[in-house]
Amino acid sequence: MKFENILAEVDGFGKFQIRTILLMVIPRVTLPFHFLLNNFIAAIPSHHCDISSLDDGDMFRNLSQAKRAIVSIPVQEDGTQSSCQMFAEPQYHLLLNSTNITELPTVPCRNGWVYDNSTFKSTLASDWDLVCDNRRVNRAITTIFFMGVMLGAAVFGYLSDRFGRRTMLLVSYIATTFFGFASAFSHHFAMFAVMRFCTGVGLSGISIITIVLCIEWVDIKHRTAVGVLISLDWSFGTAMLPVIAYFVKDWRYLTATVTTPLFLAMVTWWWLPESARWLISNGNVQRAHFYLSKCAQMNGREQFMADFKPEVLSKVILVENDKRKYSYLDLFRTPRMRRVALLTGVVWFGVTCSYYGISFNITGFGVNIYLTQFIYGASEVPAKVFIFLTLNKIGRRLNQAGTLFMTSLCILCNMFIPPDNGPFRTAVGALGKMFAEGAFTTIFLYTTELYPTVMRQNGLGYCSFIARFGVSVCPLIMVLEEVWGHLPNTIFTLVAFVGGVSASCLPETNNVRLPETLEDVERTRRRSSSPSEEKAPL
Repeated sequence: MKFENILAEVDGFGKFQIRTILLMVIPRVTLPFHFLLNNFIAAIPSHHCDISSLDDGDMFRNLSQAKRAIVSIPVQEDGTQSSCQMFAEPQYHLLLNSTNITELPTVPCRNGWVYDNSTFKSTLASDWDLVCDNRRVNRAITTIFFMGVMLGAAVFGYLSDRFGRRTMLLVSYIATTFFGFASAFSHHFAMFAVMRFCTGVGLSGISIITIVLCIEWVDIKHRTAVGVLISLDWSFGTAMLPVIAYFVKDWRYLTATVTTPLFLAMVTWWWLPESARWLISNGNVQRAHFYLSKCAQMNGREQFMADFKPEVLSKVILVENDKRKYSYLDLFRTPRMRRVALLTGVVWFGVTCSYYGISFNITGFGVNIYLTQFIYGASEVPAKVFIFLTLNKIGRRLNQAGTLFMTSLCILCNMFIPPDNGPFRTAVGALGKMFAEGAFTTIFLYTTELYPTVMRQNGLGYCSFIARFGVSVCPLIMVLEEVWGHLPNTIFTLVAFVGGVSASCLPETNNVRLPETLEDVERTRRRSSSPSEEKAPL
């Protein structure tokens, strides 16, 4: 008897599983809140130099604000006022003739900047003057945050395979809550950067542990449905974030607001089960029997577990040495496992780099920042419906490769749409975001099915580490627009394409039992139409 057979007997998708999934929604909604938070808290509002230092007497003071700007701030070639330069002294003759200003001496802003607070009450840029020469420091916040997520993927991937999913999930709740509020009340930029880095570490645990815990409690038949349903919280959070940001326009209060759901998550943690698969793989059959009994009781299958002895569970998942502790090095020790690890790493890099390449560019399509973010979130729902309808019909591999190829095509097409055609650019960008989200939805489920139970969190942690490295370099890639305007999109197009090619080389996992050990990965697993087919090998 295999674990899938036991899961079928206690009902692999009953009230117990539904409750577990719903309890996961609470912490998971904070993921898009924080991952896309920098679009709002690090936004750079319209600004110009503080010209109070040019006040040379009554003549200047008697001018209106518009006329003071004319005599104090140079105009750029596109007709807008300069954000980073000011005249060395008031140029009153410009009130009569403002056409010839090329020879007038200008200097960098002397007294700081004045910001337009109509869209945002305060942001990192306006609070700490992260504009002009410091603009890149502002963009670096995104990289710093995702470096924390990258480190957290490696740390929590290893620790949750070592100490259990449930325990490390609570640690990630506490860490994210503490550092999330600490970052909201940081007094200077350096402190904020460190706190955001640590927040990213904690959030990574929530991201990778919740999806694995859900999948490991669900039977083969419902894995696709659960994989798609659990990802809907991301789309909901993506669409809700601009609504929250619209009403909470101070970056400190916004950061605190999007962290608060974790207080409720810590309360509901007490009702979460540990993974029975993980417990059996580690020789803890008594606790596995306890959680399986709770599952059977809630799903109305008590009779099966009443006659089922804990000792039998030790034969359900055959592990050569249940005391062995696996590490990331084991991902590369055997041929097939090594191939899977290398290919999934490339695919994850391609998925995240293209997804966030679009997501971070919400001001580049000529439409209101709040509306663009909402459209991006709403566009993800059709993508998930499409993935739900096709994952079982055409398989994981074709879905993964196809969505990446289409994302690459949309980014490429957007490069040739004129900048003044904002609505059309937004539409194509939203279409690309839709395909990118389809790729993201597929890759989480696909990855959990490719890696064995004894190393599933290590595998997902490794993939998430590679993925967050991809996200970390996204802001740096976007800076390359200073070299050539289309260079960032060209890179994102190529990365998505290479990811699609790599996905085409992975094995299909549709309707195949989850591998439990490294030996299961190294031998060919046949498809199973029913979990009760005991003759089908793992």
